[in-house]
Amino acid sequence: MDFTTIGRNIKKYRTEKGMRQEALAELTDLSANYIGMIERGEKIPSLSTLIKIANALEISSDPLLCDVLNAQSAIKSSILYDSIKQLPQHEQQRIFAVIETLIEYSKS
Repeated sequence: MDFTTIGRNIKKYRTEKGMRQEALAELTDLSANYIGMIERGEKIPSLSTLIKIANALEISSDPLLCDVLNAQSAIKSSILYDSIKQLPQHEQQRIFAVIETLIEYSKS
């Protein structure tokens, strides 16, 4: 199992929030060096560390773990749905039409 994706996901959400490693480290009582090692996949965070990081990033642990869990498709679907429902109605309809077309195409 490839746990490096946890670190990449942490980095992704940290940078989306415009947060530096030092700020995340301060919020989690960890060192910036340790945050960097997690993000590079050199260290696997413990459950308590992962919870601290998720809380500091103000996100669920699902986006951080979605690529390493067996239920990744369901988690990714949920994350995508949450993103889509924030769009204007006409954009939602357009995206759903594309998805429906792809599903029909994959059945043939």
